[in-house]
Amino acid sequence: MRTLIPQENDVSVLPPLFPVFLLHRRPPSITFRPRAELDPSADDLSSRRSSNDASSTSGTGSNKPSDVPIKFTLPKSFGGGIGLGIGGGLFLGGTGSAKAVALWRFPGRRRRVVKDADKKRILIGMSNTGGGHKASAEAIQAAFQERYGSKYEIYIVDLWKEHTPPPFNSLPDSYSFLVKNSFLWRLTYGLTNPRLIHVPYLSSVGCFVARGVGEALDKYQPDLVVSVHPLMQHIPLRVMRQRISSGAMPPTNFATVVTDFTTCHNTWFSRDATRCFVPTDFCRGLALENGLEAEQIIMHGLPIRPSFSRPPPPRAALRRSLGMSPCLPAVLLVGGGEGMGALEDTVEQLEARLGDKCQVVVICGRNRRLQERLRARPQGPGHLLLHVCGFVDNIHEWMGACDTIITKAGPGTIAEALICGLPILLNGNVPCQEEGNIPYVLENRVGAFETRPDRIAAIIASWLLEGGREMRQQFEEMKRRSKALGRPEAVYRIMEDLKALADEPFFDFGPATAALLGRNGKTPAAATAAATA
Repeated sequence: MRTLIPQENDVSVLPPLFPVFLLHRRPPSITFRPRAELDPSADDLSSRRSSNDASSTSGTGSNKPSDVPIKFTLPKSFGGGIGLGIGGGLFLGGTGSAKAVALWRFPGRRRRVVKDADKKRILIGMSNTGGGHKASAEAIQAAFQERYGSKYEIYIVDLWKEHTPPPFNSLPDSYSFLVKNSFLWRLTYGLTNPRLIHVPYLSSVGCFVARGVGEALDKYQPDLVVSVHPLMQHIPLRVMRQRISSGAMPPTNFATVVTDFTTCHNTWFSRDATRCFVPTDFCRGLALENGLEAEQIIMHGLPIRPSFSRPPPPRAALRRSLGMSPCLPAVLLVGGGEGMGALEDTVEQLEARLGDKCQVVVICGRNRRLQERLRARPQGPGHLLLHVCGFVDNIHEWMGACDTIITKAGPGTIAEALICGLPILLNGNVPCQEEGNIPYVLENRVGAFETRPDRIAAIIASWLLEGGREMRQQFEEMKRRSKALGRPEAVYRIMEDLKALADEPFFDFGPATAALLGRNGKTPAAATAAATA
């Protein structure tokens, strides 16, 4: 029903910091007005404004159904009372200009990103819990930019951090604490893994965060929504389904890109997604177990930065450009974005076992103290040739220059090492979601797993220096198997499929199907016919 509102030149918007109308002295009454009738005439609008003005001033009015006064006596501290006229908007204050005031909650004005009609827009939802989710999002963004330039606008947004209210916006910050306390993380992971638990849980959380997610959709107006995080499925899909059903959003596809390699939390998989991209057969099986149809699931591999798909320069030239020795065997020791793990102990054991017969590249991430301690180690004859780096954006070059890699069982690093054909020595893992990556490496015979620094040094020595002819042959075979498992083209294949989803809504699966046709993707008549057949 259309409501009576003041004219534009009569409205002054009050800041949502303090309800200043409470300071305005009014006669001791409040008058509530019902909404205006549909399509009132100009004369009727004028008469209603006059009537509204009068009743707001005097606190009285005619007792006809469209103008029923309700009086309340207010405490002396309010200066007598407040004049209110409610007709879809709120008229607060004096008899002259009306003041339109936003009621609780008091949201500020949200700016929309100006949309170019000639460009498709893709919103990638992620959360910065570990570096892998963001790295996958950036790989997809880079692939679009490389192939299509500015024809597609890609926005990478941390929906939890930027578009949910407290305390939900602090959820990403709790991840590091939980992972460092493995018992708590295992408990959280195990309790929320069953659909019977996480579906109602996320539905209840959605009641509190749906508004913020809806505002993000309003702001970016995407032609496709992509999730690269397990907690970015159920709530955004629910919001999209409701908005498409109500007409607040055009039919829009939703795609999940799973960035875990093998073991996956079940929140990755929602039957309302248009497509679900998985990296391995193991993940495909989990998706089927969680109720996705085979047609929804596409297996291309893990999206890795396009720089890994380009042929590297000759190793000797690459080493010279990075300041490495062109002759010594090289080991890449990776500690992730935070420089986690027993990196310093591993360096000490490698030096004790290999001396100056090997060089080691240590990627410390943002751990500056570790960088300083390693750079302070003695150099020269009898000591390892150390190359200490912080956070790097050319990891593909360092991998191309080295003979093997020591790393935790992160999915992104494993996928990158496979593309580069490196034998992998795993030295740890995040509980739960990375545990399945260890048997993947061992069963495919592309590496080993060891957590003790002294045993790590012994394995590296046997691979590079002490193993004899048979071990060298096995090491070369590991390189070939590793290279065969790598999928450098995966990011481009995923990108092309996402492009198709952005260009045209699909109605076989997805939020538009669930909103308009029901979850089975069929009209009632079609569903009845299928059931009869």
